[in-house]
Amino acid sequence: MIALQRSPDVQQSHRLRLNTLIRLRWLAIIGQSVTVLVVAYGLRFPLPVGPCFALIACSAWMNLLLAFRYPAAHRLTPWAAMGILVFDSIQLAGLLYMTGGLTNPFSLLLTVPVVISATSLPLVLTALLGVMVMAAASLLAFFHLPLPWYEGNELAMPFIYVGGIWMAVLSSIAFTGIYAFRVAKEARLLANALAATELVLQREQHLSALDGLAAAAAHELGTPLATITLVAREMEKALGDDPKFRDDVTLLRSQSERCREILKRLTSLSSEGEAHLARLPLTSLVEEVIAPHRDFGIRIELKAGERIGPEPVGRRNAGVIYGLGNLVENAVDFARSAVTVRWSWNDDRVTFTVIDDGPGFPPEILDRIGEPYMSTRQHAGRGGGLGLGMFIAKTLLERSGATIEFRNSSGPGEGAVVAVAWQREIFLNPEAAAGVAFDTA
Repeated sequence: MIALQRSPDVQQSHRLRLNTLIRLRWLAIIGQSVTVLVVAYGLRFPLPVGPCFALIACSAWMNLLLAFRYPAAHRLTPWAAMGILVFDSIQLAGLLYMTGGLTNPFSLLLTVPVVISATSLPLVLTALLGVMVMAAASLLAFFHLPLPWYEGNELAMPFIYVGGIWMAVLSSIAFTGIYAFRVAKEARLLANALAATELVLQREQHLSALDGLAAAAAHELGTPLATITLVAREMEKALGDDPKFRDDVTLLRSQSERCREILKRLTSLSSEGEAHLARLPLTSLVEEVIAPHRDFGIRIELKAGERIGPEPVGRRNAGVIYGLGNLVENAVDFARSAVTVRWSWNDDRVTFTVIDDGPGFPPEILDRIGEPYMSTRQHAGRGGGLGLGMFIAKTLLERSGATIEFRNSSGPGEGAVVAVAWQREIFLNPEAAAGVAFDTA
């Protein structure tokens, strides 16, 4: 569990595929070439076509060099990706210098390298690139060739207008960079958390499948063990009262019989007890969830609520057991002396509630509990915080069709309250949710 709660691998999540940048650059090369041709030969504006295509050719040469030098699936280190994006920014700034600077409507494209960096590179490198692009935009506001316009007429832009464009470009770089970085970071954290959730669920399902593996092993070992037993009996008959081998043959036969009894118990465990192990009443589920957390110096009190109708008998679900167990574990971590577990059922709902007498949830993050890699409670004692573990528990329980409510108790001596509830229709209909399916006992 500790290994699953580590932060995502920064090196892997910040490695951008080279093929992605190559494709984006080819798209930029095509767009730049078409724009130069349309302005120079379509609109017939005076334009330094040769120098412009020289810069575009540099970009194409860089693409060809990278494509032949590295495989398509190659992933760049953050600094290598940073170097490529710096090259793209300089190339674009050069084109803007020859075509009007910030008065060129395409000056807004200066934000593109920063946005790409924000979605895939560390924050420090993105900030460095953003500062460099902002400096280039500031220089372009003062130093640039005239904006291509009808020959004989120069389109003079008021400096206050150029200043407004400069402010707009800088604001766009800052806002889009920060926004893209935040969105990409949350997406990476969520992807890593969901992967950890799948890993936990697979592990729990693997443990549940050990019973079937034991039955398969018993079946496969049954035939060779029967052969060994038969040979041992024949050897015992052939040797008779030979004092040299009698004790060894007797021991061999007795141990083979013992192995057969063990295999018989494994087989009966899988066949006769399979239905019993696969289904359990709600009270048995509660006991199984809290059993691993009893001996940690915190008193666990069990309180049954309203019980209307027969007790639900549910299908054993590894994800639900793990999720409820994680809620109890967190309550034990943060409790001062006691944790209360309540459960109830009626004609409409089945509920499971965990209450601890700890400090409770900070009000400012109460609505965000369950987000991955977010610590919600600081505790000087045993607990370290609710982060990925709570996200995994919440995800697994919601997959079973449950709704989860986090709140602070208003009762004296009570802290945090986590209430889990299922609609009884989901209990009665296994297809209604991809998780726990209950029916009436």
